[in-house]
Amino acid sequence: MSKEKNISTDLIEKEYTTLNLGPTHPATHGIFQNVLKMDGEIIVEAESTVGYIHRAFEKIAEHRNYYQITTLTDRLNYCSSPINNMAWHMSVEKLFNIEVPKRAQYLRVIIMELSRIADHLICNSVIGVDTGALTVYFYIFQLRELIYELFEEVCGARLTTNIGRVGGLERDFSPKAWATLDKILEEVPKGLKEFENLLVRNRIFMDRCIGCGPISAEMALQYSFTGPNLRAAGVDYDVRVMNPYSSYEEFDFIVPVGTNGDTYDRFMVREEEMWQSLSIIKQAREKLKKEPEGVFNANVPDFVLPPKEEVYNNMEALIYHFKIVMGEANVPKGEIYHAVEGGNGELGFYIISDGGRSPYRMHIRRPCFIYYQAYAEMIKGCLLSDAILTMSSMNVIAGELDA
Repeated sequence: MSKEKNISTDLIEKEYTTLNLGPTHPATHGIFQNVLKMDGEIIVEAESTVGYIHRAFEKIAEHRNYYQITTLTDRLNYCSSPINNMAWHMSVEKLFNIEVPKRAQYLRVIIMELSRIADHLICNSVIGVDTGALTVYFYIFQLRELIYELFEEVCGARLTTNIGRVGGLERDFSPKAWATLDKILEEVPKGLKEFENLLVRNRIFMDRCIGCGPISAEMALQYSFTGPNLRAAGVDYDVRVMNPYSSYEEFDFIVPVGTNGDTYDRFMVREEEMWQSLSIIKQAREKLKKEPEGVFNANVPDFVLPPKEEVYNNMEALIYHFKIVMGEANVPKGEIYHAVEGGNGELGFYIISDGGRSPYRMHIRRPCFIYYQAYAEMIKGCLLSDAILTMSSMNVIAGELDA
């Protein structure tokens, strides 16, 4: 008669599954890889890998003059390109010691806040997609399309905008641009309200988002988080308030903060920021009524391109245009850092100039690259589906991640 053997469960070696999430998996919303150690559907460990879209922007910038670098900044966070453009122009203006007129500053504020709304619309609608609410994604793009129409009217481009110039803007807003802005201020609040009615108190959406991918305020600060991801954890840091630029100190707005630092808080912080951006745009519109029209550039001929009409008809203007575009203007030696509140957090440019036509060294503080380092720790113990949702709520943009 055989005896049954009692085998202790402690002696059975647990088997784990290794899952390669990315770099071309459609759920990752970008070209980056995560190697996950799985216990069934639960993530035990994670290792993140970046660099699949690395384009060496900083090294390329050392071989281009300051005007030609603007088009590189478009390709960072391409969901809010104008903020990148303005950040670069303001950094160069700080190096050149250029004072930009108020009208240009207010117009920049309008463009940057519209960009922030466009960025947050994409992020929050993608969170909806990853919880199964595909309809809201297509619905919200109608609002984003209005913003892109204004960008197209101002600069001729929609995604990679190359908008503005060192010293101000290329041109003033046209009557059509103002009409489009009025339409945005009328349509976006209504659309945002409907969007929130669909998701904010939706039981399925709340169950999926609350408690998903949380990060504490202490850990977020240790990882140098900025932007909505930091504010969702309860830290009210906003570059527009702490280090104002482009006359932001003249505007009244609230910095929304969360408490739990989870996906739901990140969603709600971005929602409130869109309402605050709309308020800022309205304030800027009122302030512009007191500023003289036509003054949208600083009076610095060595750095501001002359009007095209003069370039086509005046030899001196043509020479100036050639010298500026080819980087032959005198550039001061110096070392500066300038940051703005980008769509994902503090976007900064560190420039060292040795007086040459190109930066001696240029470094970009990219918020995506910094906070993505915490991703592996944030998803430990989560389900695989929660890992995708956490990634979406962090708004990881591959172009900014691998600059």
